[in-house]
Amino acid sequence: MPKSQLEGLIRRMVDEPDEVQVDVFETSESTVFEARVAVDDLGKIIGRQGRTARAFRSLLAERGARDGERYELEIVDD
Repeated sequence: MPKSQLEGLIRRMVDEPDEVQVDVFETSESTVFEARVAVDDLGKIIGRQGRTARAFRSLLAERGARDGERYELEIVDD
């Protein structure tokens, strides 16, 4: 999944879309998408009992399977 698509999805969910930042890192095993949002929006991205984060990770896994890659999502809480 391109960085811009993931960033766009997250921006639509939060109250402070200008604070959304997605960085991409390549490891030997996968591509890691590191998402940062405003502190007040962190709960919206994680969701109740992590359901929203799990849904994002499922989307990335499916897209990765289609692309022949392994994608991972890390949500950073600075």
